[in-house]
Amino acid sequence: MDTTLGWGSDVLIWNAAVLTAVSLGVGLLGGFVGLALGTMRLPAMLLMGMAAPTAGGTNILVSSISSIFGAVRHLREGRVNCRLVLIMGGPAFVGAFIGGFMGGKVSETILLSAAGLLVLWQGVELRMRGRTVAAADDFVTNYSGKRMVLGGGMGLAVGLLGGAVGLILGSIRLPALIRVLKVDPRIAAGTNLVIGFVMGSVGWIGHAIKGDVDYQLLILMGAGAAVGSYYGAKLTGKVDLATLVGAMGYVLLAVGVILIWRGVTA
Repeated sequence: MDTTLGWGSDVLIWNAAVLTAVSLGVGLLGGFVGLALGTMRLPAMLLMGMAAPTAGGTNILVSSISSIFGAVRHLREGRVNCRLVLIMGGPAFVGAFIGGFMGGKVSETILLSAAGLLVLWQGVELRMRGRTVAAADDFVTNYSGKRMVLGGGMGLAVGLLGGAVGLILGSIRLPALIRVLKVDPRIAAGTNLVIGFVMGSVGWIGHAIKGDVDYQLLILMGAGAAVGSYYGAKLTGKVDLATLVGAMGYVLLAVGVILIWRGVTA
């Protein structure tokens, strides 16, 4: 007879084992490129038969756990720009809060598909120009008034969209940090994870209040994500920049396809 985790969870033990392994692998990749990658974890949870609200609520906190453990490693190695966290992250938090109230007022199909196309395009750009970007190695972030307003505006826009669809959307923020604000990809990875941690934690509060969290599964998946993200972040400083940018491009391509698929099937 199939056995569940118990203690309020109806997830089968073997399903939980698979999801923990998935969370470990996704965490490793996410810590490396600077993304929470909840977009990759969520489909696996739904395929295992979890109810969408519970999967979403559990996943967003797993994303936060993954982000903070990866961010700690990046912070220890000097790859987090706290000023950028405030410039881009502050408006993102406000946008996510407002966006949460907009959910349902605009077609989720349109929002997810648009986000997917944008991420897909950025993935293609990084893949095509990855070696050029890495070879330039002239990443100097200019904190002019124009750049600060631009960074804050992008953070607000991503926050609004993410809040409306229930995603952190670091996959949009990461290429913006690199290509628009001219941040070193290694620092962009660490900074993006810090922003993702706070956004995910804030977004989780609503799910927790509604009871849409499987805490038993959260412990297992969170542990896998934490270990994976921490060691993934360790790899960021060990590979050459061209490899890192190329990996970011491939991950963005995959995330873009998943977002478009979710938009079409929403």
